[in-house]
Amino acid sequence: MRKRHRSHDEVAFQITPMIDMTFLLLIFFMVTSKLTKEKLKLNIDLPTAASAVIPNDLSNRDIINIDGAGRYYIGENQVPKEEMAAYLKQRFENFPPLRIYVRADRNTPAKQIKELMKMATEAGAVDVIFGSYQE
Repeated sequence: MRKRHRSHDEVAFQITPMIDMTFLLLIFFMVTSKLTKEKLKLNIDLPTAASAVIPNDLSNRDIINIDGAGRYYIGENQVPKEEMAAYLKQRFENFPPLRIYVRADRNTPAKQIKELMKMATEAGAVDVIFGSYQE
């Protein structure tokens, strides 16, 4: 019996799909970075605190802004109290766990912050941090 010799094809590494994926990831991170900065764009005069600490991880947090008059903002869009509560509940259902970064103006009435904390608790928030400047 004769043995057949199979020709061994050389295995080649395809670089084109790797380059495509690199560009897609680069575009994704550029777009998400811009969206996060837009949420911080609202002019809020943060309070100062002696015990202020910068958290290690600010990612995956919903940014809620409250101006000096007590109005709620998601990004730059003003929303009424009822819409804010619905937004927080929807975020918890779709993307748990709910982690919130609250940026409240130093002139914000305490009542508004208390209302936001109540809405966040009812929605199922597990981690809420407040923005402030360090003294």
